[in-house]
Amino acid sequence: MPEHELKPRRIPLIDTYDVIVAGGGPAGCAAATAAAREGARTLLLESDSALGGMGTLGLVPWFCGYHDREKIIARGLAMHVHDRLRENMPHFAEWLAKNPLHDPPIDPELLKRIYDDMVTGAGADVLFMSRLTAVEKSADDEVEALIVASKAGLRAYRAKVYVDCTGDGDLAAWAGAPFEKGMEDGAMQPGTHCFVIANIDEEALAKGPRIHFYDPGSPIHEAIKSPKYPDIIDPHTCNMKIGPGVFGFNTGHVYGVDNTSPESLSKALLHGRKMTAQYRQAFADLHPAFKNAFLAATGSQLGIRETRRITGDYKITVDDYLARRSFPDEICRNAYGIDVHGQKNRIGALTNAGIDAFKKANEELTRPYGPGESFGVPYRCLTPKGLKNVLVGGRCISADRQANGSIRIMACCLNTGEAAGIGAAMAAKDACDAHAVNTDELRAKLRAFGAYLPTA
Repeated sequence: MPEHELKPRRIPLIDTYDVIVAGGGPAGCAAATAAAREGARTLLLESDSALGGMGTLGLVPWFCGYHDREKIIARGLAMHVHDRLRENMPHFAEWLAKNPLHDPPIDPELLKRIYDDMVTGAGADVLFMSRLTAVEKSADDEVEALIVASKAGLRAYRAKVYVDCTGDGDLAAWAGAPFEKGMEDGAMQPGTHCFVIANIDEEALAKGPRIHFYDPGSPIHEAIKSPKYPDIIDPHTCNMKIGPGVFGFNTGHVYGVDNTSPESLSKALLHGRKMTAQYRQAFADLHPAFKNAFLAATGSQLGIRETRRITGDYKITVDDYLARRSFPDEICRNAYGIDVHGQKNRIGALTNAGIDAFKKANEELTRPYGPGESFGVPYRCLTPKGLKNVLVGGRCISADRQANGSIRIMACCLNTGEAAGIGAAMAAKDACDAHAVNTDELRAKLRAFGAYLPTA
């Protein structure tokens, strides 16, 4: 046998479930919880050491997309997460007293425990440090088993129905589902390496200027011009208080990253950690509130906005967004704007054009709704073409690039994950094709658990 050829290896089948969910981010946590809640024997596979994805391991400091500027519309399990944060973050309760629609900030350690309790409390099994590595598929468009790598080696797990909440659509894509990825030329939105700065002087911060780039006095504008901070090249400086003197920063962009390429991702993480140190230094040099502040943490995961979009029975489009469209099989409503982050040259041009031009351009790009407006996300976006026993939830559901910029946020991911989990449990129980799930029954179940579904 030539040296480059490997002998076949027998991979042991460890267990069989009704539903297996791949990926423990917000969509995966909701899917596993919902499936187990329906009585399905459920396994949640997570490649890292904690649940929560971008909100915990990625250090995104707040949830977006909970409301339509009149009321909370991301309900059900999404509202459960919201309420647990509110109960355990005193400053969030204070903010809600002033503005009942305030976006929930995220204490990442608290959120880990919220997800742990939510998933295990419903009865789902969880396997950490267990990465999906391959998909075994039958000849009749059904996934037969997942191959998972862990410290125990390669192992196989089997289910009646699978839910892909990997963000990148790994399970569905590897099983042969069609997908789109980025723009036509393959370019994707930049990522962000979120970070936490502690020991910030809140009194000095309150006196101004703000850190956000819409404030002309923000230190970001001077930092961009200074050769002292070569990796600070655009004004993206969103941030949120997550504790006393502690702020989370969804700040900066890492361009040219492809989360489906380990080489690209590794390079981006190395660069991202360099960037975060420069942001802390720039803020310390240029704003008195940061004089004694220190960089407390960087995300163990890079914030990824875009990779694969699995093609389902229906593709939600920017036209659906603009029409505020409703669907008979919709499983949630969403009101978040079209948040597609631009490429480096466009952001650079807008930065040079000034703050007013930047604001105007953002308004034109995001096309925000008026109060009370939203659009529906149909169940058919969760059912990949060509796969009978697979659903998707979260960032990789079936949408065009513009619509994906709206539905990719975490509150909506919780909603689509919950629907996918119920759909998977129903398909497993009835031994039916996931595409054939009775959506009237599914929607009734969602409503019973508090979902906002105003259409008949």
